[in-house]
Amino acid sequence: MPARKSAKKTVKSGRSARSPKNNLPTPPSLWRTIGPSFILLGLALGSGELILWPYLTANWGLGLLWGGLLGISLQYVLNTEAMRYSLARGESVFVGFRKLSWIWPWWFILSTFIPWSLPGFSSASSQIFSRFLGLPSDLWVAIGLLLLTGVIVSSGKTLVKTMQLFQQPLVLIYVPVIVGLALFLSTQADWVSLFRGLVGQGDGYWFFPQGIAIASFLGAFAYSGAGGNLNLAQSYYIKEKGFGMGVHFEKISTLMSGQTKAVELEGRNFADTPANRKKWTQWWWLILREHFIVFWFLGFASIASLALLAKVLAYGVEHGNDLQFLYYEAEQISALVHPFIGTLFLLLAAIMLFSTQVGVLESSSRIISENVLLVFFRKGMKFNTSMAFYVALWAQIILGIVILLAGFQQPRFLLTLGAVLNGAAMMVAFALLFFLNRSQLPEFVRPGKLRQILTLVGFGFFATFFTILLRDMFLG
Repeated sequence: MPARKSAKKTVKSGRSARSPKNNLPTPPSLWRTIGPSFILLGLALGSGELILWPYLTANWGLGLLWGGLLGISLQYVLNTEAMRYSLARGESVFVGFRKLSWIWPWWFILSTFIPWSLPGFSSASSQIFSRFLGLPSDLWVAIGLLLLTGVIVSSGKTLVKTMQLFQQPLVLIYVPVIVGLALFLSTQADWVSLFRGLVGQGDGYWFFPQGIAIASFLGAFAYSGAGGNLNLAQSYYIKEKGFGMGVHFEKISTLMSGQTKAVELEGRNFADTPANRKKWTQWWWLILREHFIVFWFLGFASIASLALLAKVLAYGVEHGNDLQFLYYEAEQISALVHPFIGTLFLLLAAIMLFSTQVGVLESSSRIISENVLLVFFRKGMKFNTSMAFYVALWAQIILGIVILLAGFQQPRFLLTLGAVLNGAAMMVAFALLFFLNRSQLPEFVRPGKLRQILTLVGFGFFATFFTILLRDMFLG
């Protein structure tokens, strides 16, 4: 009898292993994989790359650029660790965090809703658009851009396709323009300053110039990439593109598609077979390469190019608050290259800022809505994730409009405040991913020692900067 039971168990296990839902799909080519990282890169281009790092460079030179290199490299580790979990399980990392404790959905609701509802991106883009149109006030333009964001995100068939179609062409236009301008306007001495800045050597200082506000540096450091909890949204794009185990689960439909329905949030591990282990290795290296090319390489090229332009065009000039340095750069480009190029630079900046607002609200609404549902989560439950998503989206838009009407319209203040709050969120995200991937994934899928160390290093850097910031705020 025991032998028969063992045989039956073996047959059952074999059937389970052969079930399509327990197997990884065959990975596609690298070219077909490229796409999800463009969404995250689009979020990055309108924040730290365009506003915060150039502002710091215009005031203190290129000696701070090491922070941009370190920041985007640490975010690369954070993003790919989130992608590791979704590739292997077919569920978002937030479902995994809920398995660690019921507390975490509440944390992610608050730490996403508060900083990303600040309308800094629409406020910045509205200022530039109002300048183009000759309008006396940019308040109603900013409100109109928030409403337009809601319309765009509500369109299309699925969210991931809508965002790719919106972000990818803008990135492919914007990045070559700014890299080309940086190459054309810079000198050999400027490039020497840039490479020195990568190791922390500035004009008369190492790493930190005297008088710099730690909040400004932490904000730029946190936005060397998407920033905050939005990095974890990469988990959704992996799942919804059908990568890895995500192929077995439903995508979030847009409101206008008319296809919203209840879906299962929880995924599953793939069967431990030699074929699946081989496919896992292929998937992992494919995702690492895609994210390195699109997010890390293009992202850092953007940080370096925009910082170099700020050094060449605006360093050593008093610029005042908010976007004055950006207008000054456009004026210098018009004088040194051609008026059309200066106008194009400023117009593309406005479009990228608006694009970032679209991406921010799309990603943050995913996070907020799923975590609200996870508060009520029980194993096997299904939820209408599409309807929950749109409630979160329009709640953030309404709050953003209220903030603007209340008189908070200074873009750099809103962006810096949001970035500091997001720095705290990233500190927590590094720690949680460290524990999640070590405890919830099969042993052969878990991160190696180097990856674990880098994740802890990321936590350490953000914890250090945030502690210094709190000390300066409360102790002067």
